[in-house]
Amino acid sequence: MVTFGSFNIVSKLSDGTVALWSRVLHAVPRSRLMLKAGPLGDPDTADAMRARFARHGVPAERLMLVGRIADAGGHLGAYGKVDIGLDPFPYNGTTTTAEALWMGVPVLTLRGDRFIAHVGESMLTSAGLEPWIAADADAYVEKAAAFAADLSALAALRSNLRRQLVDSPLCDGPRFARNLEAAWRGMWRHWCASRAAAP
Repeated sequence: MVTFGSFNIVSKLSDGTVALWSRVLHAVPRSRLMLKAGPLGDPDTADAMRARFARHGVPAERLMLVGRIADAGGHLGAYGKVDIGLDPFPYNGTTTTAEALWMGVPVLTLRGDRFIAHVGESMLTSAGLEPWIAADADAYVEKAAAFAADLSALAALRSNLRRQLVDSPLCDGPRFARNLEAAWRGMWRHWCASRAAAP
């Protein structure tokens, strides 16, 4: 049984996200979806979330709703219950995506059309996980089903994901600093040139 998951805040779970994740659950029989966010510890909020998925034909027993876990070890340990991470849209995860990858959970994201919807794409590209970027909703469902169907490939990826992340540009602090310095230097030179050209 494959467990999809997202530890993003509830406000990022747009109606479009719930609809698409419901399609994923229908495309992967017997799969489950684990959602972890502080407000889900409240029974009324959890019931409201179940109702949102029920409108798309997803029964409550296929959802694992978890509230806040106070200690960092317990929070990160909860990723051990997730096989494949799902990125919300249009506002993608950032810290949650980094945490998932660090804990060996690959994240499937949808290519967006604005900055907040390109974060997942940017992070996965930097981490060398381009196949986990879906061009549209249909591709998102197809990729989720394909990744869930090949458990040996998924296990192989997960076993090496932290090392892949550490070796990627996403975790290359010195490289990031050099690029940021170059950008600042370029902006400063542009400003100086504009001042020199002013009458």
